[in-house]
Amino acid sequence: MDNAPPLELSIPADAELVELPAVDRIAVPTMDLRRAIESRTTVRRYSSEPLNLDELSYLLWCTQGVKKVIPGRATIRNVPSAGARHPFETYLLINNVAGLRRGLYRYAASKHKLIALSLEHEQLIEKLVQNCFNQEHIRNSAAVFIWSAVIWRTKWRYGERSYRYIHLDAGHVCQNLYLAAEPIGSGVCAVGAFDDDALNAVLGFDGKEQFVVYMATVGKKPGA
Repeated sequence: MDNAPPLELSIPADAELVELPAVDRIAVPTMDLRRAIESRTTVRRYSSEPLNLDELSYLLWCTQGVKKVIPGRATIRNVPSAGARHPFETYLLINNVAGLRRGLYRYAASKHKLIALSLEHEQLIEKLVQNCFNQEHIRNSAAVFIWSAVIWRTKWRYGERSYRYIHLDAGHVCQNLYLAAEPIGSGVCAVGAFDDDALNAVLGFDGKEQFVVYMATVGKKPGA
């Protein structure tokens, strides 16, 4: 068997890195798990109130945060993944987050930092809305989470069955986002309807080795 693939995409040497608030210093209102589960619902209309960096940091940590690295073998994260392969890279289209410029970012999970990819926001948002069949909550959200799979990360161990496992993994990640959003007065709408080829092209993915699997919008609930 070939050597195991890298545990995450590399960070370019000239990358603009954005520090996120440290996880152990983030103050998030407490909420009983049962209440979070029972109050969770899909939200497509958001208020104009921005998310703040603490809240964004918390949502990223809950959905793909790395708790432990087993060098060359696996990462242990806050969500389950087949064989601890964790094939996803999290991309964010930032629309309305206080203290963060609008644009496209990638989450460097092992470092808990953001990598700024493109600040051409207006072009990006129009293309995303169009390629998601004109779902306006993408435009009106505070942030759009975009999960792409680097398929070799899972396929290295599971072969063709990986295409089943990554979709199971995606469900775990998005449900964590739904539940984590509740105590911060926010809502989520999962997005599975998009033009795969067009969206991959916009984001610079080849559609074979890396491709979008799932998306979700996040924003403050009206009246929250």
